[in-house]
Amino acid sequence: MNQPILQVSGLKTYYRTRLKENVFAVDGVEFGLKEGQTLGIAGESGCGKSTLALSLMGFYFPPLHYSSGSIRINGTDIMQLNKEQLRSRVLGKEIAYIPQAAMNALNPTLRIIRFIEDIMKEHRPEMKRSDVRKMATERFQSLNLSPDVLDMYPNELSGGMKQRTVIAISTILNPNVLIADEPTSALDVTSQKAVIRLLKDLLKRKVIKSLVFITHELPLLYHVTDEIMVMYAGEIVERGTAEQMIFNPLHPYTRKLMGSIIVPEEGMKEHKLAAIPGAPPNLKNVPEGCRFAERCTLVTDECRQGKIENIHVDGRIYRCLLTPEMLEQIREQEQDGHVEQEAVNEESQESEQNQEESGLNKEDVRDVRADTDDIADQ
Repeated sequence: MNQPILQVSGLKTYYRTRLKENVFAVDGVEFGLKEGQTLGIAGESGCGKSTLALSLMGFYFPPLHYSSGSIRINGTDIMQLNKEQLRSRVLGKEIAYIPQAAMNALNPTLRIIRFIEDIMKEHRPEMKRSDVRKMATERFQSLNLSPDVLDMYPNELSGGMKQRTVIAISTILNPNVLIADEPTSALDVTSQKAVIRLLKDLLKRKVIKSLVFITHELPLLYHVTDEIMVMYAGEIVERGTAEQMIFNPLHPYTRKLMGSIIVPEEGMKEHKLAAIPGAPPNLKNVPEGCRFAERCTLVTDECRQGKIENIHVDGRIYRCLLTPEMLEQIREQEQDGHVEQEAVNEESQESEQNQEESGLNKEDVRDVRADTDDIADQ
């Protein structure tokens, strides 16, 4: 059976505050990633997505600290390696990272070719500069990027071109795993599509073997990833196929997240746009039970007591006390309520239309009703 390239088990990482308090931004995360697979990670700002990305890369610099758990890439637990081993054996070769706002990460005083030369000097010092340029030229051409870019400075490139260039640089050593953190943010639609095409092309050409795509835009993940994992307050609350997560989410938080989407996917049922009330819990003092309890409309007293275990169903997992049968019953009740509300709305619209046809506006109707009430009182 195809073994995971990346296997994360019980990972806990935290930020140490100035007041010596620990904030567990990643708390007990577990998942695996196989060759050829694309995994999306979604959740609102502050849920731990980007911290998870940094943790997977072994970027533990204060205030971020490692607590426990393992991160295995092709069987090697990178948490058992020292910084020198991590840099020479893992980073760039086994796993690569595209940070948020990567287009602004390039040193504006260096030509693009210099970034690639520096990587090769670290990992393949025997390569001649002419060979490095030849390899970089071939790679850029294969990814539909002009080789002329190699001799340009970052400020000479557009935002979309800079992002694609960063991706090409990050994958120059053909890493097994590429972590892309919000790679399409701050880009126009055309540039977003170009970046997504490039990432898919990297997988197709096996320049990379697997992809972790982090974003807060759930519909985007439907077009890019095979599976989606939703984070909330440092935990994974649900994971399933892209289709399951978009069209049939189970966890109450995932369902609320889908309800807050402005532009729903084709095939999704129409819904009223709704924000999620409240705020995530303070991770310096995590409450017992479900971390979404204070914002959940389905909460019970039991939700606030003890650890909430994962439920496994149809190849997916979600962290909740509600069984699939209970959730389906709730969904049916919500749909019935939606139908009833639609009927009320239609009746109201029909009444307003009849009033307009009779020459009365809303103010006229209110005046007539007020006069009628006065007569009735006399």
